[in-house]
Amino acid sequence: MAWVRDHEVDLVVLDMIMPPGMGGRETWERLRSIRPVLKAVIASGFSETEDVRAAQEAGAGAYVKKPYTRTGLGKAVHDELKT
Repeated sequence: MAWVRDHEVDLVVLDMIMPPGMGGRETWERLRSIRPVLKAVIASGFSETEDVRAAQEAGAGAYVKKPYTRTGLGKAVHDELKT
């Protein structure tokens, strides 16, 4: 949160499952409150979940399933940044 608050950031790669505390969806909502134009690519080792869909409805972009390739992640980042 502090990094996004203190730096110009265009896009984050957001993991949906994190250690106890904030999950990916809540992290995304907080990040967007700090920087409303921020874009995101969602990464997860699990199947697309309701939280993933809710984050996308809240403005997050493509979902990339782990293990992802550089090509797959690169395409998702490219697509998000060009919109």
